[in-house]
Amino acid sequence: MGDPHVVRALPTGQLASLARDIRTFLIEKVCASGGHLGPNLGVVELTIALHRAFDSPRDAILFDTGHQAYVHKILTGRAAGFDHLRQAGGLSGYPSRRESVHDWCENSHASASLSYADGLAKANDLRGHTDRSVVAVIGDGAMTGGMAWEALNNIGASRRPVVVVLNDNGRSYAPTTGAIANHLHSLKHPGDHSRVEDGQAASDLFTKLGFTYLGPVDGHDTSALQHVLDQARVLRRPALVHVVTVKGWGFGPAESDEADCLHAVGMVNAVSGRPTPAAGPLAASWTSVFGQALLELAAQRQDLVAVTASMLRPTGLHPMAVKYPERVFDVGIAEQHAVTSAAGLAMGGFHPVLAVYSTFLTRAVDQVLMDVALHRLPVTFVLDRAGITGPDGASHHGMWDACLLGMVPGLRIAVPRDSSQLRSLLREATAHSVGPTALRFPKGSAATAHSVGPTALRFPKGSANRDLPAVRRAGSVDILSESGIRDVLLLSYGPLAPLCLQAAAQLNERGIGVSVADPRWAAPIAPELLDLAAMHRLVVTVEDSSRTGGFGSTLAQHLHDHAVTTPLRNLGLPRAFLAHGPREQLLADAGLSVPQIVHTVLRARAGKPLAHALPDGSWQ
Repeated sequence: MGDPHVVRALPTGQLASLARDIRTFLIEKVCASGGHLGPNLGVVELTIALHRAFDSPRDAILFDTGHQAYVHKILTGRAAGFDHLRQAGGLSGYPSRRESVHDWCENSHASASLSYADGLAKANDLRGHTDRSVVAVIGDGAMTGGMAWEALNNIGASRRPVVVVLNDNGRSYAPTTGAIANHLHSLKHPGDHSRVEDGQAASDLFTKLGFTYLGPVDGHDTSALQHVLDQARVLRRPALVHVVTVKGWGFGPAESDEADCLHAVGMVNAVSGRPTPAAGPLAASWTSVFGQALLELAAQRQDLVAVTASMLRPTGLHPMAVKYPERVFDVGIAEQHAVTSAAGLAMGGFHPVLAVYSTFLTRAVDQVLMDVALHRLPVTFVLDRAGITGPDGASHHGMWDACLLGMVPGLRIAVPRDSSQLRSLLREATAHSVGPTALRFPKGSAATAHSVGPTALRFPKGSANRDLPAVRRAGSVDILSESGIRDVLLLSYGPLAPLCLQAAAQLNERGIGVSVADPRWAAPIAPELLDLAAMHRLVVTVEDSSRTGGFGSTLAQHLHDHAVTTPLRNLGLPRAFLAHGPREQLLADAGLSVPQIVHTVLRARAGKPLAHALPDGSWQ
């Protein structure tokens, strides 16, 4: 299974056995380690056929939303790496140029593969490589993204040998929505007019765009697939192969998984598909806390609506969709459209809550800036998976949202430290009516107010702060811990508050007076933070976000602008693409751990510069 040339040489009669072996291997390995199970079970025969019809890497095979590339990894010599799939130093869960010459792009965001294919085909043309093909495998869910249609528009008119393999399984995380889904249904079922307006079956849209349309073909029949892919290859012009597959094929629990919980799994039972029992009770996830809080707000406010980009369950909107289906809108994998559609809803008198993964919203920054903020519209962006996400790696770490959104005029950014504060900040955000707001929280279990620390005092109103000077407006900053000696102010960025409290306790034991404060709203910078900084000899910010343009650097600029001379040290994520690995380890590698916070304070008090993590994991 480790060489595409061996796969091409196999007799046809052995292909079914190869597919069974790969499927068994996938179920065993992915259930043991976690990863994307359903998408890969659905493309076993398709990937075998691709490697028989095309000569990788001479022919470029590109996987859109690359979590469907596990079979491709197996066929290109990486089966042994599945024992450490998505673990630190192990096999990536997506295509990786560092792993293999067979991986052309590290593509894990949807709808981009066709644009890569268009560019590669142009490059082949310019270099005179007339005997090479470019193949892009894209799901019907990813075809709901506008970027895919921008590429189709260019490829169809080019006459270059690009083969688009449309893997149609009727869903992404959820059933595919919109007119494209209806069109594909009409191509698969030409006699069924139930999903076509006015009872008229749609003609083939792809042919009208300049493609030779081939299909639909059974995506689990390797011989039929190879035959049609061979046809597409010899055409030497744009071709679209419509392949019909079943997500999770060959594994009963995944095939019948209507909720798509087996799309991406943790450790699960390889027979039942159910999660392996945990050692103890699981705390509620940030996502589930948000979903319940939003449902409660929706019951109180008829003007509250929600928008998702084909991720209803992963972003916590499913409970609201069940109770108020008319007020939840799934626009497909189309983040740019989602933002501007939310802007339209706000113009119409509603308050939209757009729930999306942090790293996906970065695809729509222009729309946030020009379509929402410029019009001062009340849209709330809820950014799940903000900060370090762990095993999904560079493309999914939510490292950039705070930096990018921090530049947007009039946009307020909240960073809850625990589940209780998430509820209160969501209420505040959705009550804000004169501009956009954003909430960001990480992947995983939400901390409780009890686990974070003692009851916070709102600066400057708390009784413990009676001796502090008056500030310029009502308090908005939470004091989590205060020392009688104001040597150091630790400013925790949301869920990193427990680290700051532990570091403060250790520093207090050394005779260093440390206060810990939580800004709650990280942007814009609250005037109270300037007052707090002026009361201390050193400020250290601790953020699960990029140091470049993040909270700490923005606060430093404000301190300078207002002539506050207290020195500031900023701990945060480096300006780099971080690999996959455990969240706690990646945070520690970036200096976000209790020992390194303590170390930073001690170095600063000794007049030494801030230590930085180096690429090899060492520190300077």
